[in-house]
Parts: sequence; structure tokens; C-alpha cells
Amino acid sequence: MSAYELRKSALVKAATGEKREIEYPRKADGKARYPSEIYGENVFTLKTMAKALPKPIFSSFLKQRRGRQNLDKTTADSIAHAVRVWAMDRGTTHYTHWFQPQTGTTAEKHDAFLSLLSSFTPGGEEVTAIDQFSGSQLLQSEPDASSFPSGGMRTTFEARGYTIWDTSSSMFVQSGPNGTSILYIPSVFISYNGDALDEKTGLLRSNEVLSRAASDL
Repeated sequence: MSAYELRKSALVKAATGEKREIEYPRKADGKARYPSEIYGENVFTLKTMAKALPKPIFSSFLKQRRGRQNLDKTTADSIAHAVRVWAMDRGTTHYTHWFQPQTGTTAEKHDAFLSLLSSFTPGGEEVTAIDQFSGSQLLQSEPDASSFPSGGMRTTFEARGYTIWDTSSSMFVQSGPNGTSILYIPSVFISYNGDALDEKTGLLRSNEVLSRAASDL
């Protein structure tokens, strides 16, 4: 099909297609909710995080976010638990590390909060379903990067790519297919050797360099 035919088909569908019904959010009494009431309600903001975390844990996270210290395991585990509970209260079943590779698109790797634990008893194997999300799962994921060009300059184990949670960006919940919801974790994407494989890493590193230079001035 030519470009002209594609454009014509799109125009015909736009003119003759079914009218979309958009339901505006309303209160229990039927009145419309103000935009200010729903703005950012599906975003795990700093304000939301502060309410969900103990003060020492939240303070530790703020220090990491300002570049004063690394994110320790206790803080990471606490944030992971808090954001999982917050997200699941909104119907979320899966989470994804969301990043922007150098392909002009976005990419996601989805995992479920649901885990199955096996235990063996005299009567046989028993499987228990639990919901869990650890700090290590929040901080890092490992999508496949073996498809990236290498020019024969790396071994197989170095073909991994790592998504790392970008703590400067807030996590958020977005509707998925079939009435599901997904927790999006904004991330950067780097290689085994720390090279930037996405659009965001270079920007964050540039911001850090400019910040240090401005502070020196």
C-alpha cells in the first residue's frame, strides 16, 4: 500500500470511525473531580514516599539523591516494600524498568510481584504464593544486550546490559492491557563496562559535570 493510500485510509477512519467515549473522573456524589485533585495521583512522589517511609530511611534516600552517599540495602529494601504496597493498592501486578535505548524508541522489561516458594514436607511439595519486591530488584535489572553491535570486541558475558533505577525520576503507575496496571521504574541503561547504551545516561552525567563546575565557580 502506497503512502497516499495509507494517508487516505487514515483520514477515512478518522472521519467515519466510532465516536470515542471518555469518562471524566468523578466523585462518589457524581460531581467532577478538579484537575488539581487528580494531578499526579499515580506518581510515587517524594511527598508520597515521605508518608510511607520512616524518617531516617527517607532522610537517607534524600542524601543519596543529592549525591552525598550511596543507596544502602536497608534503604533500598524499605523503598521497594513501600512502593510495592502503594502500587498494588492501585491494582498493579507487574513492574518494569523503563528506559530509552539509542534507537529512538523506549524499552521495557516486565516482571511480576508474584513469587512462588516451594517447601518440602513429609506429604510432598507445597507451593506458597507471596507478593515480594526487594531492594535489589528495584535497583537493577538485566535485559539482554547481546543484540547490540560489538564489532567482535567483547566476549559473551560482556554483552549484558543493565538497567539501573534513576532515583532523580519518580516511579509511577500506568494502565496496562486487559485492565491491569504496571509500576514503571525510570531507569538508565549501561553496558557491562559502564558505557551508556541509552539517551538518559549521557544527560545525567553531563548534568553532574556542569553541577560540579558551577559549584567550583
